[in-house]
Parts: sequence; structure tokens; C-alpha cells
Amino acid sequence: MTTLPEQSLEPIHQRHDSEPSLPIAGVALDMDGLLFDTERIYWQVGDTILQRRGHRYCAALQARMMGRIGTAAVEQMIAFHKLNDQPADLLQESDQLYGELLPQLLRPMPGLEQWIGHLQQSSVPFALTTSSRRVWVDVIFAELDWRNSLQFVLTGDDVTHGKPHPEMYLTAAQRFGFEPNRMLVLEDSGNGCAAGVAAGAQVVAIPNEHTRTQEFSGALLVADSLLDQRLWKLVS
Repeated sequence: MTTLPEQSLEPIHQRHDSEPSLPIAGVALDMDGLLFDTERIYWQVGDTILQRRGHRYCAALQARMMGRIGTAAVEQMIAFHKLNDQPADLLQESDQLYGELLPQLLRPMPGLEQWIGHLQQSSVPFALTTSSRRVWVDVIFAELDWRNSLQFVLTGDDVTHGKPHPEMYLTAAQRFGFEPNRMLVLEDSGNGCAAGVAAGAQVVAIPNEHTRTQEFSGALLVADSLLDQRLWKLVS
């Protein structure tokens, strides 16, 4: 795996315009809560696990877990509620529940097909950059006809540090073959936004019902949805 330099995670000042500083050469797409409404599934999984232990899942814990990779995510749960579980055991329990619920509850975020169509027509390359593990990406994308339109797929299995660390987006820029400041990053969470900003990318935040109260400092734009015309104008 490529060794990447440590980068400051201090966010830059919030930008109030919606004009990219440089022309967009590629688009990096988060998955959970951005392309697919999986956060409510994660919420149900987390709440089930915690109810078994006399606790309840909450927005503060979800914000801490978002963007983390594998056991690093459940370590946040263990620390938050001072659980006695081992991270590997808790992750296995979570995987079992998630695997059962995903086929039943998976649904796209509003405007997904239209946004993908817009990207395809623009001829700007786009890729998937998700903290989810590849096993879940393969399940979600198994029957999507536009999977082959992705320039590449980066998952939590491909990086050492989860978001808000910038490794995911520094790696994506390397895969695209240009500097991070030519890349547009789409994220729904504060941790994801921070990762893109720290990498030096141009970031658009698209909060959902689970992330609206999170911090999106440094974002070029906080969009209403994938159908927001301000977003579409950035890639045309």
C-alpha cells in the first residue's frame, strides 16, 4: 500500500461561493448516506446491538463512528458506552445484522440516477471512495448497470486511516492522476467533509437527516440534495 504523508486536519475557512477554484477534473463519491440511504440501516444495527447491552444508539455516537473503518468504528461505540466487548466480536455481530437488513432496506438517495446520468454525459471521470468494506460495496453494486462507469473503487479495505484522515482522498487523487485541488469530493458527513478538505480537494457536502447538524467547515457548497442545480453547474 502506498505510504502517504501525514496532513493537517485543521479545516480551512468556510467558503460562501459556489465556484470551483480550479476546473473539476474528476469526482469522488462517498457511498453511505450520499448515494444510498444506508445510514438508517446502520442506525438500526447500532441500536439493536446497544439495546442488547442496556443502551441506545444516538446521533452523537453516529457522528463519531461515521467514516471510520472496520474495528475503528466499533471502538468508538465501545468507548462511548464503556462496553466490555472486544472490537472484533462487536464487528462480527454488526456484520451479521447488517447483512440481514441490507437486502431488505437498501434504497437510493433522491436524485441518484439523475446525478449519475449527468456525470456520464459530462465525460468527467468519477469514482467511488467509501469507508465501507468491499464486501458490502459488492453487495450494493451487484446489479447496478452504471458500476462500470466508475473510474475506480476505493473502500475501507484500501486505506489504513479512516475519515477524517485525508488518506482516502489523497489516494483517490493519485488514482485519478492529478492534484487533489482538481478533484470534487461529495460527502454527507462532517468526518468525510473534513477528510476531503484536509486532502486539499474541493468539497460539496450533501447532508441527510442523520448528518444535518454536523460541521462542514471548508466545504465549497452545502447542497440540498443530488438534484441541487448549484452542484450540477460545478460539473458541466
